[in-house]
Amino acid sequence: MKIDNTVLAKLEKLSHLKISDAKKEEVMEQLSGILTYVDNLNELDTSALDATFSTLDGGTPLREDTPREPDNVAKNILSHAPQSRDDFFIVPAIIE
Repeated sequence: MKIDNTVLAKLEKLSHLKISDAKKEEVMEQLSGILTYVDNLNELDTSALDATFSTLDGGTPLREDTPREPDNVAKNILSHAPQSRDDFFIVPAIIE
């Protein structure tokens, strides 16, 4: 597919980008090259592939679902605070 000025103008509008006139030819060539490269994917025969193709036999491995051990990180942090109550820091009021 060849990108022309009309398609480039639509892409500019959709992307909310402004391409300078000096760069338009270069951008059109680059976009045409990208579309040609992507068009090569149409040549691949994917009819033999399953829609749920995976490189892992049996699907994704899952870890055992074990409950997390309770930690005392919050209590340890609050123990170093100048003031705390009910698992919260107490700070001076700044708005009266």
